[in-house]
Amino acid sequence: MSAAADSQLIDRFLEMLVAERGAAANTVDAYRRDLEHASAQLTGKRVSFATATDTDLRGYLRALHRAGMAPATSARRLSALRQFFGFLHGEGLRADNPTTVLDAPKRGRPLPKVLSEAEVERLFEVIAKRDGPDAVRLACLLELLYGAGLRVSELVGLPYPPTEGDPRLLLVRGKGDKERVVPLHDAAIAALRAYGAVRGHFLPKGAKTSRWLFPSRSKEGHLTRARFHQLLDAVAIEAGIDPARISPHVLRHAFATHLLAGGADLRAVQRMLGHADIATTQIYTHVLEDRLRQLVTVHHPLAKAKPAR
Repeated sequence: MSAAADSQLIDRFLEMLVAERGAAANTVDAYRRDLEHASAQLTGKRVSFATATDTDLRGYLRALHRAGMAPATSARRLSALRQFFGFLHGEGLRADNPTTVLDAPKRGRPLPKVLSEAEVERLFEVIAKRDGPDAVRLACLLELLYGAGLRVSELVGLPYPPTEGDPRLLLVRGKGDKERVVPLHDAAIAALRAYGAVRGHFLPKGAKTSRWLFPSRSKEGHLTRARFHQLLDAVAIEAGIDPARISPHVLRHAFATHLLAGGADLRAVQRMLGHADIATTQIYTHVLEDRLRQLVTVHHPLAKAKPAR
């Protein structure tokens, strides 16, 4: 079979992801990139997806390792292959699934980057010193990002109005087009109200309305992720925080970590973050454990005691 035949199989798999699993566009694009990369490498060795064996796929994974591919990336590509070949087998397009005997590359579990509560407070202090509609919008963006733990794509893609009936509950459409409701604290509610008074300033010229909470002149019709990154970097620099340490996702991590540090229930945090598996949320407990160990090591009186002779 040719590369064209591989491409047809990939298309069928991606169509299934959208139709049966409600996969988002970004998810579909990621699967396509990973599978097309594997197809190109196998085709170069005159192997197709229809004929690839576990030996062929091990060779592909070893090639990724030799090329210096991060273990996490290799693991993601293997996961894509497993789901893809599982689909082919289930649809009768292959008599076997060669990925069932493959082992995932070993990888460490990186802890998420997190800002301290004091650093987050400095970001808000910088914005509070600014005037005008841009400052009001940025304050609202930051309150929703940190105060509701949103992904940046969820934040910029919030509909207008963002709440249905109860202004204390934010309706969020997350991964896989799944909806969840996130409670808003008083500061976030106030920021939304203040922004509502200046939202018209950001409507495209000539437009009287927009379906988006944060409209803009971009082709998407709303504030882009890239533009928000730029705004956040500028605030970080002014707050004396290295921009390399901050991103929308870092603030999502801070939301989860600070909630857990304050005694929030892990299951509640899982629901607010929109995690399908609580194991994904549990990584924040590792961050807390690491911080607690540091506190004990630095501040506990016995940690400073001299060793017995």
